[in-house]
Amino acid sequence: MNQPLILSAEKGDLDSVLKLLQNGADIDAVDDRGRTATMAATYNHKPEMVKLLIEKGADINIRDHNLNNVLLYAGAEGMLDIVKLAIDAGANTKLTNRFGGTALIPASERGHVDVVEELLTRSDIDVNHINQLHWTALLEAVILGSGGEKHQKIVKLLVDHGADVHIADRDGITPLQHAQNRGYEAIERILKNSGA
Repeated sequence: MNQPLILSAEKGDLDSVLKLLQNGADIDAVDDRGRTATMAATYNHKPEMVKLLIEKGADINIRDHNLNNVLLYAGAEGMLDIVKLAIDAGANTKLTNRFGGTALIPASERGHVDVVEELLTRSDIDVNHINQLHWTALLEAVILGSGGEKHQKIVKLLVDHGADVHIADRDGITPLQHAQNRGYEAIERILKNSGA
């Protein structure tokens, strides 16, 4: 019953999932990739299914074999609806992905302004968390971002929510120096106005 549960969740088949749960399927069972029903629904962007499974008591903090969980994956992919569900359900913001980063770091890098804002204003996520590359969300937004409007907004959100502009990468290069090296003048101004 557990594998059909995960497959039904992946497809967004609410009726089948409810029936399987009533018949005793384990809501937190995992498949050969370590995915729970909730994780399978998240990968396939099925917010209604994620909501149902959360209401039925699913553990959204379980990470699969890729070290993704609901918040980590939804944050990285810019799935604001699922990010909101995860935050409302008390997702553990301290858990990290396979790069040792929180949900905030890939969201910042990929230009998901609304997700970054949601994480910073509605969760206890650590704005200065450092991943395995020795990058913070701020460094990642500058180094891997485009320097365009979305990344400018993200840099501003990060510094407004306490991002430390002095945390440098492993080579001692600060966010300001990275912005200058890339010719990101707008980001350079934001950083300088924030004490960099």
